[in-house]
Amino acid sequence: MNVQRAQEIAASPVMADVIYNDVSIYIQHVDENNGTARIYSLSEPENELDVSLEKLIEQ
Repeated sequence: MNVQRAQEIAASPVMADVIYNDVSIYIQHVDENNGTARIYSLSEPENELDVSLEKLIEQ
């Protein structure tokens, strides 16, 4: 996923269907300088991760 699209999704009030490792996730924040995003799975919101934007897939 590119940085611009990840930022659009993170800022949108509408939930986008984004997948990381076959799990639906929510993008909390995008770090443009590092090409990463802070995410959490919808089933485990307490487990936040910083992941490469390249690993995020929009359905």
